Amino acid sequence: MVNYRVVSRYAGELPAKGNSRKISAGPLYSVADVLPILGSGSASIITWTKKCISDVQKLSLDDEDLLELLKLAVRSGRFRGSEWCEQKPGGPWAACDAYAVIRSEWIQTARKKMDIEYYIKFAIGKKGTILLLISCH
Repeated sequence: MVNYRVVSRYAGELPAKGNSRKISAGPLYSVADVLPILGSGSASIITWTKKCISDVQKLSLDDEDLLELLKLAVRSGRFRGSEWCEQKPGGPWAACDAYAVIRSEWIQTARKKMDIEYYIKFAIGKKGTILLLISCH
């Protein structure tokens, strides 16, 4: 069953099948919109796609890491564009903002701190109280 339901606060027109998923306006969600949601803590973040769940597990990121990465993204990350994302084939859609963000992390094998770049893609849920984390790698 195909579900053309939009679960993000931004609810523009979905792309026709085969067309670009890019959204020319952007960022869709301002710092002033995102930070209060993150202030509610990790309960305000939902890893929304199977790939995102898998990537977060592979990177051993915990709830606090996700909060920090999202805050860094909207405060100082490099905006990469906005696009429509589908949770799964035939599933609901969310209009997302994507950022590249750099975080300094201790790398045990190198025995030093190194800058690690992450790609973060998220949407604010329709009710405005949660962030749907679409991609984190």
